[in-house]
Amino acid sequence: MSRASAVSALTLAAVTGTVLAPGAASEAQAATARSKALSVAAAQKGDPYKYGAAGPHRFDCSGLTLYSYKKAGKTLPRTAQAQYNKTGRVSAAKRAKGDLVFFHSGGSVYHVGVYAGSGKVWHSPKAGSVVKLEKIWTKSVRYGRVR
Repeated sequence: MSRASAVSALTLAAVTGTVLAPGAASEAQAATARSKALSVAAAQKGDPYKYGAAGPHRFDCSGLTLYSYKKAGKTLPRTAQAQYNKTGRVSAAKRAKGDLVFFHSGGSVYHVGVYAGSGKVWHSPKAGSVVKLEKIWTKSVRYGRVR
């Protein structure tokens, strides 16, 4: 940050009473993307599962998360494992609505959904089912944050 920028930021903080920490704007943008992705996933309620589908009216699990985040202006890879590899780890204590929930067995991720809060996830579970909100049914989950 240049001296002039720093002075301007300090002046703004003094006048408005707000302080912007480094990275605060990017975290606010990430929170907005999480919120938008969550809304998009919820709007797909009832859409049927179809293996390999990424919307707009049929989804598999990673297709739903890919579609939701694409509508929120973020790019994700296609598969649940690749999405896990691309996101930043978040502890269960620090998870937020809109984070991704990765279901795993051993070292492999086999399912993904969008965290809805209160221990629930929006997901497209399996053939013969639809996009729905469900309680997270296992402790074998990890959380990822899209950057």
